[in-house]
Amino acid sequence: MVPSDIQAVFEAQRKNRWHIAQSTAEQRIAKLKLLKAALLARRHEIVAAMQKDFGKCQAEVAISEIAPVTDEIAFVCARLKRWMRPRRTGGHLFTLGSRSEVCYEPKGQVLILAPWNYPVNLFLLPLVGAIAAGNVVMMSVSDRTPHTEEVLTQLINETFPANEVAAFRGGVPAAEALMECPFDHVFFTGSPVVGKKIMAKAAQHLASVTLELGGKSPAVLDASCDISKTALAIAIGKFLNAGQTCIAPDHVWVPRALCAEFLSAISRLIREFYGDTPEQRRASPDFARVVDARGWQRMKHLLDSSIASGAQAVIGGETDEATRYVAATVLSGVTPDLIIMQEEIFGPLLPVLAYDSLDEVLAFIQSGGKPLALYAFGHDETFIQRMLRETSAGGTVINNTLLHIVNSHLPFGGTGQSGQGSYHGHHSFLTFSHERAVVHQGGFIASLVPLPHPPYSKMKAIEKIVLKQKTGLGPE
Repeated sequence: MVPSDIQAVFEAQRKNRWHIAQSTAEQRIAKLKLLKAALLARRHEIVAAMQKDFGKCQAEVAISEIAPVTDEIAFVCARLKRWMRPRRTGGHLFTLGSRSEVCYEPKGQVLILAPWNYPVNLFLLPLVGAIAAGNVVMMSVSDRTPHTEEVLTQLINETFPANEVAAFRGGVPAAEALMECPFDHVFFTGSPVVGKKIMAKAAQHLASVTLELGGKSPAVLDASCDISKTALAIAIGKFLNAGQTCIAPDHVWVPRALCAEFLSAISRLIREFYGDTPEQRRASPDFARVVDARGWQRMKHLLDSSIASGAQAVIGGETDEATRYVAATVLSGVTPDLIIMQEEIFGPLLPVLAYDSLDEVLAFIQSGGKPLALYAFGHDETFIQRMLRETSAGGTVINNTLLHIVNSHLPFGGTGQSGQGSYHGHHSFLTFSHERAVVHQGGFIASLVPLPHPPYSKMKAIEKIVLKQKTGLGPE
């Protein structure tokens, strides 16, 4: 049974959705600017909340949480009028004399279910697209970051009328209650396991879905790569947010001859980032904590099982349950059969695997689920093309990490186990819109080429000829 408050808001939005659907570009832009102002007004509250939830520092909040949203709003506002215009298309013999176009209409009632790891970014970025496309929206963010959840819920509910945009607290129970409502579209970011449940539930209402999931995103080094630049890119991508990033490099494949050099380079960078000694790194204000006790226990298990199976912590390996601390850790001697290589890590543990032939790397990648991201490092064009041709991933960056997510001109999303659908920029507008085919019939020319109709034996000669050319069949 749907709680009365959720049901009441859903019904209010249902009554209002046609009014919102007819909003102009100017009205939608005004809402987006209102959202940006509200976000910036609460930026210090957000920083304080995220510090309490998992030790995220102010600079990281600014870089990875707030700036992506304000950038996206600016990008969308500058282009929305153009995106909303009908797009003219070509025609067909039977549409001669008419005008064909694609019109963009909102999906209608949208549900956004956001995760805990980037609770601001992944809560508000989809909302930007949903508002731009003219939808009404209901939202929920994970209760694994309770302080941030409270701030975000207040931000939304104090900025928008409930019959336009409404946010709910309550974690999984709230999300399950929301999923009982017959939304037109559901946007979910989270794990593949939960994504399957969301998709099954949405199917009961024939709702379309966008699933932003995850996977074991590999980084693969070629002998032609620049080791120092490669190590820097991987260190940044992996240890941002203590590895709790859906597109973080999950593990690294390194040519055996380069392993020692790579391990030395990335260990040096960890010391530069967070401190020379284990004590200094533990005290670093720039390194986040694992989100909760459940997450910490999982990291501890992956670390301990890896070392018990023969892996070595080249740097890191220290943990502290009381503060949910897991050090930035690089593991060498890792083999594909270890537990840590069987599931997405989603934490600050970086397995390094030595390889002798690229074939074995490609076979491992091909045997698993399609990752959300893939990173290839090297300057040999044959290597790069093999990585692109012989793998599949939601997105790929050559000689860096994370860059595809910051470019609003690119679609961001997964494929297969890592998700379906995409967003950011124009792709967000399209995700939350229905592309409606419209043909405007008119003019005397159109009547000269009507659709074929009985009696077919009396079809015009030109119609018989065209049909014969297309199918080899026609009236006897």
